Amino acid sequence: MRTLKKYLIAGILVWLPLGVTVLVVKLFIDLMDRTLLLIPPEYRPEELLGVSVPGFGVILSVIIILLTGMIAANLLGGKLVALWELVLSRIPLVRSVYSAVKQLTETLFSSSGQSFRKVLMIEYPRKGLWTLAFQTGTEVGEAQRKTGTDVVSVYVPTTPNPTSGFFLMVPKADVIELDMSVDEGLKMIISMGVVIPGQESLPAGEKKGG
Repeated sequence: MRTLKKYLIAGILVWLPLGVTVLVVKLFIDLMDRTLLLIPPEYRPEELLGVSVPGFGVILSVIIILLTGMIAANLLGGKLVALWELVLSRIPLVRSVYSAVKQLTETLFSSSGQSFRKVLMIEYPRKGLWTLAFQTGTEVGEAQRKTGTDVVSVYVPTTPNPTSGFFLMVPKADVIELDMSVDEGLKMIISMGVVIPGQESLPAGEKKGG
């Protein structure tokens, strides 16, 4: 029975990560393929080739993003984007959502930004319990002035789905910065602590430094 259990676990370790990866990639490709709806029906790949080929939407999405970037990067394109944003800023609710998403995107993709660059450890949800968090900012404005304490903004993700979580403002003195990359932190969260940075490639049952 032990041998059968060993083989079963070994098979799961091979197929489960592969299956989840295939499902995620398929979901992404299917989502991107919806951009083909922008093309007139008679010019879509399945009509021209006579067969549906997954992945054309990804190519089209990349082309659209590159063309948009080329247009937005020049003077005329910049004016068009400014005009577009001016129109959106006059629409209730839309302006709030758009401005928040735009600011978040600019912060995340800025090479000089501090958001999601550091993995932290904080006591949450109470003293004595620790969890991982990602630093999202150090300028907290009024909140910092009101508390009279240096605080940092952090995002505490839930596990195993890190896309949901909590926003907290934590005293800087209560934050421990970890020598861990964001990717390593995400792996640890998604795996519910099973995957420990620095031990992913070690044989089962063998600890680092042992």
